[in-house]
Amino acid sequence: MKASELRDKSKEDLLQLEKDLRDQIVRMRVSQATSRRVSTAMFSSVRRDIARIKTILTQRDSATAGEAQ
Repeated sequence: MKASELRDKSKEDLLQLEKDLRDQIVRMRVSQATSRRVSTAMFSSVRRDIARIKTILTQRDSATAGEAQ
């Protein structure tokens, strides 16, 4: 998912998407542990998406805090 797509989403949408992606990682780990084939590249992709979401949320929080001062 591109950062520009994520910036268009609301804070609630981003938090929900982060939760969904974390659940996806857990499901992928379970699948991998039960000897099902899981693309290892997907782990990196999902982790990067989570990092992008967290970065955008942090940027928004710091921008809001900066305006409040």
